[in-house]
Amino acid sequence: MELEMCAVEAFDNRSDKNTEHKDLRIMDHPSYNQIPKFFDPPPKPEDKTRQLLRREAHSLFLQDQAEELLNAEDLNDLWRTLEMHVTKTTRSKRQLINLDNYLIVVSKVGAKCQKLMTVALFFELMLSSNYPGLLDIVSIYNHIIRRVSVIQGRIGLSSYDDLGQGYLNESDLESYITDIIPKLTQIRDCLQPSFERFYVCTLVKKFFFFLDHLHMRRIRIRDIVSSGLLSQLLALSDKPNYKDAKENETTNCFSMPAILGVYEKYLDLDKDHDGMLSKKELSKYGSGSLTSIFLDRAFEVCRTYSGKMDYKTFLDFHFAMENRKSLPALHYIFRILDINQQGYLTAQTLRYFYAGIEARFKTLKAEAVNFQDLKDEIFDMVRPKDPLKITLKDLTNSGQGETVLSILIEFDKFLAYENREENPQNV
Repeated sequence: MELEMCAVEAFDNRSDKNTEHKDLRIMDHPSYNQIPKFFDPPPKPEDKTRQLLRREAHSLFLQDQAEELLNAEDLNDLWRTLEMHVTKTTRSKRQLINLDNYLIVVSKVGAKCQKLMTVALFFELMLSSNYPGLLDIVSIYNHIIRRVSVIQGRIGLSSYDDLGQGYLNESDLESYITDIIPKLTQIRDCLQPSFERFYVCTLVKKFFFFLDHLHMRRIRIRDIVSSGLLSQLLALSDKPNYKDAKENETTNCFSMPAILGVYEKYLDLDKDHDGMLSKKELSKYGSGSLTSIFLDRAFEVCRTYSGKMDYKTFLDFHFAMENRKSLPALHYIFRILDINQQGYLTAQTLRYFYAGIEARFKTLKAEAVNFQDLKDEIFDMVRPKDPLKITLKDLTNSGQGETVLSILIEFDKFLAYENREENPQNV
């Protein structure tokens, strides 16, 4: 009864200027007569009652969403119905179904399943079918399983978004991953308690590196779901056979071998074992040919502690170096190269970083490439909108971002580019 009274007070008539929530209201604007108001700000932290109401409403909404999901019984019923309406069985025992029988299956399964089994789905799966006019019933069933898994993941993520604003911060995502580890069969059974915090930290940083490259310190739940990263993470809950387990080790970026590989790389660089990386230690990263000028700038731009890089900062650096074709990596490297923070690179900027490449040539007592020739080649590759400035958008539009940035920061990549006609596989 008390909660109901609070609700009445919180959502009372706007014209009541004596209400304690009047500061949260916006005076009606004349435009509201034609255009509805689309946004209500979330309650302030000190407004405990409205926060409680919002959390409760959000929780009830998620419960309703969860009840719409297919359960194990629904999925078993779907499989039995598919098997009953197989159109053709191949010599290799593949069970195939045509559109007519597919529609019969749709008419016989429950309402929750019917929402997922559309005609559009049939034709979507047909694009990857090896049988004209027919679908393997396993492909239909697996698609529904994956779809349910993704929806479950979205609901699971949303439960960590207390106020239902549609995004998670690092702490929220950390809690989510920590809580689902017991369900990740391929991780749970081999995760040492002492390594758990590093595993969780690596996953959280990977999500944020690829989905928050503008550094908003939060990620939209819809972006997490649509990115494919969540699907990879949840795939670790399956019990794979030996072949699938070996494949996951190399293809799933959240597998234990993949995460251990990143962590061990950090430990190998940390020669003095103080848990941090100095500029000298980081210079051994990869092939050890990142230029000193680039590393100097990286330590200026990235967050450091007494001039040293911790594991979290290293993770961003590592993800950028290993995924240079991706937009987040281009953002990361471009921010380091943009020495004047002006949003573009000039010929002077290129000359500044090329000095690091030149220094390597001098060390080898070899003749360096003429900078003017290199500068002209870079501008020809990128074809920027402004002939004197290269923006990040110019780099991404040109499709040459990875190449241009790599030859400015890494000597081995520069040599590979210069010798691309002899060894194209190295570029």
